Amino acid sequence: MNMKPLLLACCGLMLLAGCQSRLFRDVPADGNGQPVYPLRLHENPQRVLLTDYYPRWEEADSVTGRDGIVVTAAADDWSAFDVAAPDELRLSTLDVWRGGRSLSIVVLKGEHDPSCRMYTAGAMLKVVTVAAEQRPERIVAMWQNCRLPDDGIVSVEGAFGVIVPKDARETERSCLRIYAAGEKGLYNDVLVPLSYGRIVRDPKQLNRHDPQTQVLYSLMIDRFQNGNPANDAPLNRPDVRPEVDYMGGDLKGITDKIEEGFFDDLGVTTIWISPVTQNPRDAWGQNVDPDTRFSGYHGYWPIYTTRIDNRFGTDAELRELLATAHDHGMNVILDYVANHLHIDSPVLQEHPDWTTSMYLPDGRRNLELWDEQRLTTWFDVHIPTLDLEREEVCDPMTDSALYWVANYDFDGFRHDACKHIPENYWRMLCRKMKSRFPDRQLWQIGETYGSPELIGSYVKSGMIDAQFDFNFYHTAIDVLREDAPLKRIADEVATSEAAYGSHHTMGNITGNHDKARFISLAGGALSPWEDHKQAGWHREVGVGDPVGYRKLALLQALIMTLPGVPCIYQGDEYGQPGANDPDNRHMMRFDGYDEAEQAQRELTRELIALRRGSMPLLYGDLITLHTEGNCWVFVREYMGEYVVAAFNNGASACGASCTIPAGFPLSRPMESRFGSEFGFDAETRTLTLRLEPYSFELLTALNPKTK
Repeated sequence: MNMKPLLLACCGLMLLAGCQSRLFRDVPADGNGQPVYPLRLHENPQRVLLTDYYPRWEEADSVTGRDGIVVTAAADDWSAFDVAAPDELRLSTLDVWRGGRSLSIVVLKGEHDPSCRMYTAGAMLKVVTVAAEQRPERIVAMWQNCRLPDDGIVSVEGAFGVIVPKDARETERSCLRIYAAGEKGLYNDVLVPLSYGRIVRDPKQLNRHDPQTQVLYSLMIDRFQNGNPANDAPLNRPDVRPEVDYMGGDLKGITDKIEEGFFDDLGVTTIWISPVTQNPRDAWGQNVDPDTRFSGYHGYWPIYTTRIDNRFGTDAELRELLATAHDHGMNVILDYVANHLHIDSPVLQEHPDWTTSMYLPDGRRNLELWDEQRLTTWFDVHIPTLDLEREEVCDPMTDSALYWVANYDFDGFRHDACKHIPENYWRMLCRKMKSRFPDRQLWQIGETYGSPELIGSYVKSGMIDAQFDFNFYHTAIDVLREDAPLKRIADEVATSEAAYGSHHTMGNITGNHDKARFISLAGGALSPWEDHKQAGWHREVGVGDPVGYRKLALLQALIMTLPGVPCIYQGDEYGQPGANDPDNRHMMRFDGYDEAEQAQRELTRELIALRRGSMPLLYGDLITLHTEGNCWVFVREYMGEYVVAAFNNGASACGASCTIPAGFPLSRPMESRFGSEFGFDAETRTLTLRLEPYSFELLTALNPKTK
């Protein structure tokens, strides 16, 4: 790529930027604080709800389209409208007007083309340079939710420059978003964080409120740490096995571990705690072989939705936990259950008609029909599903969720069973939350098993911010366990990017409390075809072949280098084995690790530190360099810095030869972080790597100040 013409063009842009006045004085006072998600057109025309994009705007004066897009009101107040785009149009924007002022929504149509990639090549003063492997036909640049003028974008020979507007100088954190489309399809999108208008180049400028910087740690309160034995209250009943009784973990125990530096040492930025609401004091449910009933130690059977379970702690202890976490620079998000209440809940005693029907018209019991009756099915006979499609049910129940952020300094929610809850609930909760707390950075992530289309239908500015990417996780389990080609994972990552965006905050997990431990599957101690719950009841499930540790390391390295938010389930940092519930919910161990567990924990710490210390791994644009057999090599690049990530999922060593894209600066030497052999020919830009069996490597070319 010949950069000289672009440099000359950028010099012109720099002169323009120097004399530029503010571009967006006339924007609505509210609505530009957080960038809104793009509108993805899957139908033509497509019905759109205004609050899905601007949740605090229940009406507008009008909505207008650009580039031939036709927008038709479906309601007099423009709360709903239909969007139709020309067949050939892949990228444009809509303008939403209120009081003579407007903000925009990016419109994306059609498929992504993985061969169409762009990346930030660098910046000069206030001009961001973006390089593209193929020249885009159309470019849309956004500052927050304001579309930048097309004449502020200069494109030359596969690269272009974009001016950062002066408006950004008045905002502590904003971002530049860049979209492009070509003849073959949509490009990846580019995200550049700004601090008072200056491009953020150093991870130290970021903080816990920047979603892309998060590393989640998922813990179950009762199974983490007992900080206050005075609140222990196990059922101690003969019909409840110890594995499913209360074990004493509590809020004070979490606070103690924060103060001891457990989370700081690991590198965690966000703690996800299991539900804290009051659960029943007796036993429910029934397991056969072995026979046992269950306590509500997990927190998912709420009796009261706005009361702390006293077996977990007190109001003061919860406040202390949150304050201590924030003092340590960490977020805390609350696992919240909206789908159901326990049958003994006073709310259901007062309003027995607030639930969906236990029986279907054909006489069948509506139990565990997860897909057939997605929005009405009951999880069990003692936890009826709420009929949240009714406003008289939805309104007070969203208020109950709001209680936890209104009265406590939580940083958001992990939402349980999202796909079983109607969309109107998420719209109402988000609108209330953003209207009442417009200045708080509240992040929400949900749990949905299903297709990318179903999962993504909830991921909108007016619903929830992200979901866990179970499709990626399930693919990773199969591929890593079977020594299968890594291209399957690469393809799944591309599918997620197309569905959720190149800089999504979808959760990439090591496991969770509803899954058998990954290490036991990877090591062969568990068969993928056996009943994982039964296995845990009837035998001690270990790691199996020690190769399980190496495969867990591969999974951890993947989630720490790919776009999305890494999430570690308690114990996965050291390789806790186990089958499914309750065998995946042993009391947390903080010491006494054997040599393999200690090495695994140290590796987890190192990987987290590498991610958090690297702008390319947080905001970089991803380009696959090589996929062949068990080997996958990709690079993430940000503002001239890059990290090459290479993986070998095979039992034999493998070699890879790939070309570093033109436009990547070669002034910074590459360094191996894990000791693999590599070579680089600067003249041909050819990188060669040799990877040992079941291993990975990170080659960094970073600014020395940000290492």
